[in-house]
Amino acid sequence: MAIEYLKRGKSDADRAEDDAKTRAVVEATLKDIETRGDAAVRELSEKFDNYSPASFRLSQDEIDGLIAQLSDRELADIKFAQEQVMNFARAQRASMTDIEVETLPGVILGHKNIPVQSVGCYVPGGKFPMVASAHMSVATASVAGVPRIIACTPPFQGKPNPAVIAAMHLGGAHEIYVMGGIQAIGAMALGTETIDPVHMLVGPGNAFVAEAKRQLFGRVGIDLFAGPTETMVIADETVDAEICATDLLGQAEHGYNSPAVLVTNSRKLAEETLSEIDRLLGILPTADTARVSWQDYGEVILCDSYDEMLQVADEIASEHVQIMTDRDDWFLENMTCYGALFLGPRTNVSNGDKVIGTNHTLPTKKAGRYTGGLWVGKFLKTHSYQKILTDEAATLIGEYGSRLCLLEGFVGHAEQCNVRVRRYGGINVPYGAPAPYRDAAE
Repeated sequence: MAIEYLKRGKSDADRAEDDAKTRAVVEATLKDIETRGDAAVRELSEKFDNYSPASFRLSQDEIDGLIAQLSDRELADIKFAQEQVMNFARAQRASMTDIEVETLPGVILGHKNIPVQSVGCYVPGGKFPMVASAHMSVATASVAGVPRIIACTPPFQGKPNPAVIAAMHLGGAHEIYVMGGIQAIGAMALGTETIDPVHMLVGPGNAFVAEAKRQLFGRVGIDLFAGPTETMVIADETVDAEICATDLLGQAEHGYNSPAVLVTNSRKLAEETLSEIDRLLGILPTADTARVSWQDYGEVILCDSYDEMLQVADEIASEHVQIMTDRDDWFLENMTCYGALFLGPRTNVSNGDKVIGTNHTLPTKKAGRYTGGLWVGKFLKTHSYQKILTDEAATLIGEYGSRLCLLEGFVGHAEQCNVRVRRYGGINVPYGAPAPYRDAAE
């Protein structure tokens, strides 16, 4: 096997050091929010966003005023994108059905899909107003039937961004707050004097937002670990360097720590893509960000075979995987660890990010090994139930239950079963004794 790195990013050790610094900042900040509530949130907003309104929650009049600032075309575009996301979410929701089955005569088992009762949706927006993130979290939660949806987004250039607020409102948010970063995550999860805490947090964000969600997990539910964006391009000589370089830098502009990786079996394509990236960084308006990200986190990996490309891709488990080869469906069939796939040169990660309908809140930092992305099912809890309709069924299950409980040494558990055997089966089982086998009783 000959996997060759033509370019490497930061080492794992350096990345771990960055993560440790982030953890410490987040831990101290969350403790401050929990202790001082609204006062801490306001200080953090003033410090990081230079924003301190009379109320962080927008009134209906303020929401209406912001939406009125959008052109008819802008509003129509937002509604179009939101409808694509909701259409796919509705189809996904329809695939999740409640069930009830009779597993034995008189024994009924079932489950119900119940919406999470309150959700906090974080919509990034300090550097770029992430309009699409509101569709992905707020609108999807609305399709799931969540009865209380609150949404937070940081101010953009010192004030609420009209397009983001419109997407939140049209998506079904019941409360909208203009606040960002750790203070927004902490306020939604922990609650303050003016914000009731939620049961679950969802939405992407920077490293501090992702770490805050990680530290709060357990106290509240989270969708997944969705930190700084990641992208991978898997390509062979069926495509050229321009499209590969464009797809890599298109995601690297998100932030200074956005991994972008090319995996290819073509040395020619790899080398030409490196040159094309240098050319594009000379003309890309967001090059100040993308250049740092590419320098520190960009990688080009040259493989001998498609099997090696598949192995490398599953090991990295990137958030976005753009596949442009002569066997795209082969990768679809065989890849197991990723956030979302973008198959063929006609589509791209930006489609998924903004408009096509799949959810763009996806697992990062190898979390694709154990979870998929945000979807309508994340807002639903599947709860089981059971009921027994006949004396015969109560006796049969009670007999087995009695013996199995005592096998583990749980006498009190066994008595829960025994009392049913005595009451519904007329079988005298001494306290703390196992229920007899049927043939022995007969």
